[in-house]
Amino acid sequence: MPPTPSEAPINLIVAVSFGLLVPPRILSAAKYGGLNVHPSLLPEFRGPAPLHHTLLRSRTRTGVTLQTLHPTNFDRGTIVEQTPPPGIEHGTETVEELRNLLAPIGAQMLVQALMDGTFVLPNQRISMINGNPSPTEPSYAHKIGPKDRHIDWTTWTASDILRRHKIIGPLWNITEAHVKDRMGQHEAAKRIIWDHGFRLLEEDCHIHPPIGHPVVVGLHAPTQKVYIRTCDGNILVADKVKIEGQNTAEASLAARRTGLAPQALQ
Repeated sequence: MPPTPSEAPINLIVAVSFGLLVPPRILSAAKYGGLNVHPSLLPEFRGPAPLHHTLLRSRTRTGVTLQTLHPTNFDRGTIVEQTPPPGIEHGTETVEELRNLLAPIGAQMLVQALMDGTFVLPNQRISMINGNPSPTEPSYAHKIGPKDRHIDWTTWTASDILRRHKIIGPLWNITEAHVKDRMGQHEAAKRIIWDHGFRLLEEDCHIHPPIGHPVVVGLHAPTQKVYIRTCDGNILVADKVKIEGQNTAEASLAARRTGLAPQALQ
């Protein structure tokens, strides 16, 4: 049996941003089971990263769901309370901003449910909610990993790349670089980590490099820049970059040192 304070029985288990399933033996020991606050309009974005996927999929509205804890599956409990449709228009651009918006809403929803005692006889409240069609379709918000940060220069537009860096950066890609080691100087695949992100070039550009290939520009200027053309024809500027096995450096210096980018006059 799970431990109980002073041998008192467990009435209710509350899990918020827990990340693990509460074992069935503990849930069953609680008189009223468990409650969970989830930052999405379930059943949309079940899973560990609902905030990230709300932003990645450009959802302009979202909300909070209070659900019962399911003993064997994440986010498969019964919905007890939820932000009314069509949800909250959030206008945020980063996970932190979205979290700061939804956290107090979720806290208030949980406190109100505890004060109202909806967890005692939840079926009455559940029937009211389930009488209305869900405003969202079921979907899964998988944990963000390296694959999600891997830039696809052939399909990601400039706005896609800038938005993704804000949400899940730093982004990266693989390219051929000059490597000097005990085998001599040769070409090798290296990961480029754009840890400082990009900015969109606003002025006119007369250089048209291949999509996704860095170019060092400004040979006769006090400082050089690295330009990269995206699939929608825009130019991104990188100020700093990290080449696999090296420290973060000025992008133009790192590009020239490793042969990542040709030089172009402008």
